[in-house]
Amino acid sequence: MELRRLGLVVHGGKRRAIEAAKGLTAWAGENGIDVAEIDVWSPDEHGHLRIEHSPPGTFDLVITIGGDGTFLRGVAVAQASNSPILGVNVGRVGFLTEVEPEHLIEALNAVMANEALEEHRLTLTMRSSRPLRIPKELGALLHYERGPTTEPPEVRADAAQETGWGIGMDVTALNDVVFEKLTRDRQASVAVYVGSRHFVSYSADALIIATPTGSTAYSFAAGGPVVSPRAQVLVFTPVAAHMVFDRSLIVAADELVSVRVLERSGQVSMSIDGRIVGVLDPGDWVSVYARPTEVRMLRLQEPDFFGRVRDRFGLVDAAAAAADGDSPVAHIPSTPKPDDMKHVHIPTPALEAWTWPRVEPLDR
Repeated sequence: MELRRLGLVVHGGKRRAIEAAKGLTAWAGENGIDVAEIDVWSPDEHGHLRIEHSPPGTFDLVITIGGDGTFLRGVAVAQASNSPILGVNVGRVGFLTEVEPEHLIEALNAVMANEALEEHRLTLTMRSSRPLRIPKELGALLHYERGPTTEPPEVRADAAQETGWGIGMDVTALNDVVFEKLTRDRQASVAVYVGSRHFVSYSADALIIATPTGSTAYSFAAGGPVVSPRAQVLVFTPVAAHMVFDRSLIVAADELVSVRVLERSGQVSMSIDGRIVGVLDPGDWVSVYARPTEVRMLRLQEPDFFGRVRDRFGLVDAAAAAADGDSPVAHIPSTPKPDDMKHVHIPTPALEAWTWPRVEPLDR
């Protein structure tokens, strides 16, 4: 891949991130590559975090240096310019970021040598019954209780209001869209539609619509399933629902999930990947659906999602199972796949990153 211009999103509150950014900028200058740093952290005059809906120009690659939160902010920049994105990890969890700061230059050399892999991940967007906004009188309260708010998303230039379908909002969610009660003494009462059909109405603390990528975030903490990022599905998870049916619902990625605030409900806040972007009043509705284009994430080796889940969540085997025998690190037969399995995706695990004791070819 030829690199002429890089978009850089840096977590300015982390010293390692700042130092890594300086090293990247110096390397880029030596190689005649332009770098545009994009500020998604400093608040505007209203106290909202800025989101680059229309970044200055296009990029051959967007690089984020921070944690998963920084990566999520960079995704909006990458999607706006249809650029691939590479995450550098200086955070704590690192589900989305790919490389450590000390290996950044090595990674960029691999990208330019066409040695990087491109992984596509599903993202979400939405249409709403009206433009989203955060009332001025609620801004300070939301900031105090839930952290910085984000400037309300703009109306997409290619998706003005069409009769009955609502207003297309300039939104990209890699993890999730969350509808949450605004105050502690009033539940969020909302009707949920799948496709055009009313599914059920909830009274709950929150409702989460997550991508497979977001299934390991808030949805997982609320009891939702872990979903392979290769799956083309959406995960709908209620939080503390006041009803017997409080399970997650899995729908196909080409299905529409709509949420309507009931007329006697309290107000409902809405967040995109953890950033509050609007407050819904009774009667408002939002339709959430998969974007037609996916985010392009660069990987230096074939993704090992379930190995990463085991590592990041600190999973250990059941004591009773461990007492009954050891498990090999991977199920890797030494012969080619049979004809009836050639369509099955079986990644080669990055064994040097795994912590299990050994690998045994299963050819016995």
